[in-house]
Amino acid sequence: MFFDLSLPEIIVLLGLGVVLFGPDKLPSAAASAARFLRQVRAFSESARNDLRNELGPEFQGLNLEDLNPKAFVRKNLLGESEDLRGLAQELRDPLGLSTLNMNGNDLPPQRTTAQAALPAGERPPFDDDAT
Repeated sequence: MFFDLSLPEIIVLLGLGVVLFGPDKLPSAAASAARFLRQVRAFSESARNDLRNELGPEFQGLNLEDLNPKAFVRKNLLGESEDLRGLAQELRDPLGLSTLNMNGNDLPPQRTTAQAALPAGERPPFDDDAT
């Protein structure tokens, strides 16, 4: 519904409001909460309008929701139809080599030599120059 609350959660909140405020004060508490929300909305709208007026005509088309980093990346870097997962895959493998083996077909490369397991208690080889 609103604020990601389901119907049972809203009913529980209403019941809790009746218990906390009582049936006599509940309408006045609801009215003061609604008045507070209207004041917050009016304040935020006034701040948006002041910001637009102060920025001047160059920023008339400015949408404040576009300043959200996710929305900014989606709109300016990816375009409207692309998604972030495709970009992440391109960044991980820019040449597309993860699905191609050296022969050029789309099959994953097969191991040609089998690695023998080390006997119990034997340490793996160590290369001082590699570390």
